[in-house]
Amino acid sequence: MSYEVRSNMESSVQFVICFVLSSISKAINSTEAPVKEKHVRRIILGTHREKGAFTFWSYALGLPLSSNSIISWKFCHVLHKVLRDGHQNSLQDCMRHHSDIVETGHLWSNLHDRYGQLVALYCKLLCTKMEFHTKHPEIRCNLEVTDEVLERVAGTDVNNVFQLTVEVFDYLDSELRLAETVIRQLNTSIAVSTLTSGQCRLSPLIQVIQDCSHLYHFSVKLLFKLHACLPSDTLQGHRDRFRDQFHSLKNFFNKARDMQYFKRLIQIPKLPESPPNFLHAASLAKHARPVVVIPDEDEPEPQDDEDDEPEPLIDVTERPITSMAAPQAQLDIFDQTFGPANGGFDDRDIQIENLKRDLELLRVELERVKGEAQRYITQLKSQINSLEAELEEQQMQKQRALVENEQLRMELEATRRRNAEHESLQSTFTEAEQKAQATELRYNKLKEKHTELVSSHAELLRKSADTVKMLSATQQTQEEVERTKQQLAFEVERIKQDAEMKVEEQKIEILKVKREFEEKRAELERIKGTLQSNQKVGEQLSSSMTALQAEKERLMRFVSEKEAELSSLRQVAQLQQSSLQQERERSTREVDELQGKLKEKSSREEQLKQKLLEEQFSLLQGTVSEAESIIQDAVAKLDDPLHIRCTSSPDYLVSRAEATLGSIDKVKKGHSDYLTNMGDAGGLLRALTQFSHLTADTIINGSATAHMAPTDHADRLTENCRGCATQSLQFLKDLKSKASLQRADPAAVRMVVQKILMLGKELRPKGTDVRQDELGDLVDKEMAATSAAIEEAVRRIDEMMNQARKDTSGIKLEVNERILYSCTDLMKAIHLLVMASTDLQKEIVEGGRGAATIKEFYARNSRWTEGLISASKAVGWGATQMVESADKVVLHTGKYEELIVCSHEIAASTAQLVASSKVKADRNSTKLTALQQASRRVNEMAANVVASTKTGQEHLEDKNTMDFSGMSLIKLKMEEMESQVKVLELENQLGNERLRLGELRKKHYDIAGVPDFSEGNGLASLPSPVAASASPPSPNPSKPSIMKKPALAQKPNLLPKTKFR
Repeated sequence: MSYEVRSNMESSVQFVICFVLSSISKAINSTEAPVKEKHVRRIILGTHREKGAFTFWSYALGLPLSSNSIISWKFCHVLHKVLRDGHQNSLQDCMRHHSDIVETGHLWSNLHDRYGQLVALYCKLLCTKMEFHTKHPEIRCNLEVTDEVLERVAGTDVNNVFQLTVEVFDYLDSELRLAETVIRQLNTSIAVSTLTSGQCRLSPLIQVIQDCSHLYHFSVKLLFKLHACLPSDTLQGHRDRFRDQFHSLKNFFNKARDMQYFKRLIQIPKLPESPPNFLHAASLAKHARPVVVIPDEDEPEPQDDEDDEPEPLIDVTERPITSMAAPQAQLDIFDQTFGPANGGFDDRDIQIENLKRDLELLRVELERVKGEAQRYITQLKSQINSLEAELEEQQMQKQRALVENEQLRMELEATRRRNAEHESLQSTFTEAEQKAQATELRYNKLKEKHTELVSSHAELLRKSADTVKMLSATQQTQEEVERTKQQLAFEVERIKQDAEMKVEEQKIEILKVKREFEEKRAELERIKGTLQSNQKVGEQLSSSMTALQAEKERLMRFVSEKEAELSSLRQVAQLQQSSLQQERERSTREVDELQGKLKEKSSREEQLKQKLLEEQFSLLQGTVSEAESIIQDAVAKLDDPLHIRCTSSPDYLVSRAEATLGSIDKVKKGHSDYLTNMGDAGGLLRALTQFSHLTADTIINGSATAHMAPTDHADRLTENCRGCATQSLQFLKDLKSKASLQRADPAAVRMVVQKILMLGKELRPKGTDVRQDELGDLVDKEMAATSAAIEEAVRRIDEMMNQARKDTSGIKLEVNERILYSCTDLMKAIHLLVMASTDLQKEIVEGGRGAATIKEFYARNSRWTEGLISASKAVGWGATQMVESADKVVLHTGKYEELIVCSHEIAASTAQLVASSKVKADRNSTKLTALQQASRRVNEMAANVVASTKTGQEHLEDKNTMDFSGMSLIKLKMEEMESQVKVLELENQLGNERLRLGELRKKHYDIAGVPDFSEGNGLASLPSPVAASASPPSPNPSKPSIMKKPALAQKPNLLPKTKFR
């Protein structure tokens, strides 16, 4: 009974696989129409059934992806659906074929095909998607994760958050480039969303819309988190890139929302009018996660007779067909596989019902837990928002305090300037007062002179009779006095105007009036002398006395006016002095207040500075603790039994040790910078992080290298690794304490790492080293030796041809000639290939060496040069071996199979030579094209050699007909058994020989060098540089170093199994 059930299940599983394969073939075809959803649904169910995508890829590998762009486009669409909705193991199955997807994208990117451009972008998107989710397995391929999961993936290290943000940006860029290219092609072609050709292009954009909505939300959350940890200037590039992606995504959503095709298939969310303001932390609360809704399909898809013919059903009962088979043939395939739905009620239905009830209870419990978690999240978010608002308010207060401090400083400077001006005005007022007193003294003197003039006038009245004779002279004097009066009136008016404008100008005018007054006084003195000398002519001077009386009155009025002006000026000066005194008192009070505020701000700044120093030192302690844990974990692995199986190469150890020495220099520089400015520990923190990882990597790789080193070197290497860990921990311990922070010095760590570096260099293989300056000469020698070996092979083939014509005839001669002719053609093709490779090599050297010499170019590109030397040796050796094999075949001392194997070996060697030359060649080089054509010619000639050999072997074999007519039944049975015994013996020998071949190849790979071909082709015996470069150090120190396939990479193909009759 169990056998029947097992057979039944196996048959059902096979049929489900066939059913899935049928759905794949219907979904991925060359018809320019969208993929049907039911076919994709069956493929996805198949991945969940087999818990992977093995069946999908087993069929997809046979699709003509390189020849049909529509099939490639549909393949990418189905693969995208499988990654999003298929089983979680589908990602690992797809990563195994990552290189195939990359090659498909490169192929179509070089072809001018409209679908080909889309396929190239889609392949790049799929590769980006697989790499992202492989690196972050916590984020599922459909990107439907909660914010808590995203926070856990990002972690607390700002470097990880920064890197994750860049990866999300790259992911979103790949999605948007594909969408923009599809929409641009639809805009430039006649296809619209209602036609099948347009829908074929638009259908994958549904998955693109779903991905973009989640990636947009991820980028917003990560950018807010970065702005909470880093300054805004550092993230300016991130904000610009997000702004461009935001506008591109919004434009894409708007265009897709207007298309008729998407309206019934998907509800596209609307993005805000402007991107979020990451400089304002409270803007995070305004962000709403965009949700894409896929409407439920109420109506089933129409059945297409051409597309969905009924599949044949299988009989899982293993019983004879009865009359009931016809009705049962209409059952669904999944009913046959998993049991009837309603027809047969058994224990499984009861278990299903119980499980459903338990599931409902668990679902209710899960909803309750989710609700509580959501409440907690809401509370925490509110607390975070309040704390961010408080932090922002404190920052605003700090900014306002800085502004107020600057304003107070400016007001203090203005007050000082006003005080200086007040002092200058005070000195000016003092000088004006002194000058007024001097003017008053001069006025008193003038008054005394006036009294003397009055007395003189009385005397002159008595002598007026004498003035008649002097009338004419007096009139002239009166005219001069009138002119002087007019001048004085003009000067007085000007003095008044100047006095109203400036006090300083008034002083100048007063001095000018004084001088004029003195001049008039001197003139009066002269007139007085004239009058005294002419006392006898008093009558003539009576009119002059009248004029003098008028002048006296005028002068009195002038003096009174000046007195009034002086009093007004004195009042103005007093008012200015009082206002300046009040301004000085107010300025003194303001200065005192400003000095108090300045002291308060200074104390607050000192507190903030001390807090910053403490925070920086706490960050340094946390980083040092993390570095200690990393190094301690590396030391713990030295004693871990599981670590004994790990090995590493000396080259990789040397590279790690050199990187560690560089990080020690950075730590030393960061330490000195931190001691100079203890408010900024960023450089030291970054250097310590790199130092801890590189030191731990050096310790682990040193121990792994010691596992394969001699005992003496292994003990010294292990001891130095432990010493490196001890010195590193001691250095970190010094950094952790403020008392020992000054004397912390990584010099001891440097010495131990240098010892590890020297041991790694000692452990490097010595047998295959070639001096860098000898590589250029070695290339020319090998290429020349290869050409000489090929020419020698052609000459020997001609000799064998002549000898065969002498010694043989008939069919044997015809077979030998055909084989030797094909060998000669192969040698000529190889010679052309070597010449083309030499020309291309010269072109590469001339184009890439620049100002350097040819030897310097070869030394700088030593790995490529060594590969070229190895390939050249392999070609020459293959040619020599073919000549030897052909000679043996002609002389009937060798086997035809040896000639076939040599042909395969030559084809592999020439392929290696082409690959080595193609590495650095320009893609558009004509000489590269000639080299590829020569390579194809070599392959054709090698195939001709194989065909000629096989044809000649068939002609020379004895084909005796087997006559069993005279044998009896028993005799025939005995012959049959003997034949079976021979078949088994030969099969056993074949298996043993294959095992031996495998062991030989394994040993060849372990040696990791090129065999010495000098004995067969006349080439000089030289150390093979490929052995040194064949095995690059593995980046993973926990795995042993796997030797690279040697230069003679391809082994001859195995001979097909001989069919025995």
